[in-house]
Order: sequence, then C-alpha cells, then structure tokens
Amino acid sequence: MKTDRRLDCLVAGDANADLLIDGIAQLEFEKEKLATHMKLVLGGSSSIFAFNLARLGARVGFVSVVGDDFFGQFVEERLRWAGVDLRALRHRRHTSTGLTIWCKKGGQRAGITYNGTIAMLRARDITDHDLRRARHFHVGSYFLLDKFHPGAAALFRKAQTFGLTTSLDCNYDPAETWDSGIRRVLPFTDIFFPNENEALGLINTRNVEHAARELAKLARIAVVKLGGRGALVCTEGRLFRVPAVKARVVDTTGAGDSFDAGFLACFLKGGSLEAAARAGAVAGARAVSAVGGTGAFE
Repeated sequence: MKTDRRLDCLVAGDANADLLIDGIAQLEFEKEKLATHMKLVLGGSSSIFAFNLARLGARVGFVSVVGDDFFGQFVEERLRWAGVDLRALRHRRHTSTGLTIWCKKGGQRAGITYNGTIAMLRARDITDHDLRRARHFHVGSYFLLDKFHPGAAALFRKAQTFGLTTSLDCNYDPAETWDSGIRRVLPFTDIFFPNENEALGLINTRNVEHAARELAKLARIAVVKLGGRGALVCTEGRLFRVPAVKARVVDTTGAGDSFDAGFLACFLKGGSLEAAARAGAVAGARAVSAVGGTGAFE
C-alpha cells in the first residue's frame, strides 16, 4: 500500500474479539454446561464498522490499541484481510486485548466483556498526519473509550479544521450517566449515529422523535437507528423516517455498525441523506443474515 494513499475514512475506537457460544440454556456457578456451537469472530463496534466499510469499497484506515497477544493478532489479521490500512494501529505489550463472550440461546443472548485494551485509546494517539490522510473521521463506542474522552472535542474540532467531515456512534453507556463529555463533542460532529435507547437516554425522554430533534440541535445530522423499524434522520428541523429492509435474522451483532458503514459508504460518494439512510438499512439487513458482525461482508 502506498504511503501517500488518501483514505476515504479514518476510524478510531475499540478493537476486540467476540467469542460466540450458542445453545446454553442458563449459566450457573460451580456447574459446567455444554454448548452446541462456538465461533471466534471480529468484535468491537469500531473494528466491525471499519471492516464492513472497507468491504463496501471505501478506503479505510484504523486507529486503536490491541495487546501483543493471540486476540490482538486475530483482530489485526481480520482487518488486514478486509483491506483496512493498519499503519496507525497501536500495540500494547503485557496487556490483553479486549474480549467479549456472547452466550446465546434462541433469540436471547447475554455478554461478558473483558475491557483489556478497549479503553486505552487516547485522543493524542490520532495524529495530525493520520487526519490529513483522510476525507472523513469516525469514532465508535464512545462511552467505552475512557481515556479518549478528555481530548475528544478538541480532536473532532481539529478534524473539521483540516477539512474532514466527522461522525460518532456512542453505543450504550455502561454507567448510564449519558455524559462523559459527549455534549462537547457533538457540536463538531457532522453525523451522530445513536440507536433508539441511546438517543432516549441522552435526551432523557420517552419520545424518540423528540430525541432526534434535540440531538440534531447538537450535531449537524442525527440518525437514530430503530432496529426493525428503520431509522429516523433529522437535520435543520427536517425529520424523515427510512423503513427497515426485511431480512431473515440470524444474529443481530454489529447491525448498527453495519448501518453506519452502509450510510457512510453512500454519503462519502456524494449520496443524499435519503439515499445514505436507505443504504444503511440495506447494510443493516445484510449484517443480521449471518453470524457475527462481519460475517455477511466476508
């Protein structure tokens, strides 16, 4: 890959592996249960997004932190296979890469996450050189990136100063405070991608349309993902809904990240908001048709 290659999108955020365990009825301490299926897949909202955006044809670079271990090597190999530029990926010695174990039974699932390197990314890890190579800057899993929060607003402001458009996906806030400085970041965010629960939590309301309108007063464009009910898009007082695309649901892992990837793949080619939202819905439907967040894009 040439060193002067221009990127369509620079992605920063979490990178980890997901271990999917299927067929466990109930976990109990001091008891061993048998599973019917197991698969190790790429996890992490940001890394799933980067993988799928690259597979949709965009030139993608990725900044994150992984450990010098098997799971870190696995994450790197999967992203490299998708064509993601990893020259800005950071490696942390003597630290384990993050891992989530998902236990699934029928349509229900429960997860256990070991953070490891997930929360170690800092705003200063994204250099001016990294930003200047890209047209767009995206961050995923904001609420998990504890060390990233202090410099996030300044970094987003700098990205816009350099001429990049920006986007942010917060994911669920484990602390449920719905803060962590995110309101200082949103004024420098062109596209904000919360799902319905996240939007309601951020605005402290039960009305998703009200949440979308309020979030669009903070970010330039608010795109609220509604799962099987599609998405709401709001900007400058204009609100419209895009329906979901029918799909046979196998696994919902990464559906929201895939929506983001489909949306931006279209948006970065000059597509309208309506076209981008429809492309997001198509990508989200594609994602749920296979196991793992990237399975349908491999």
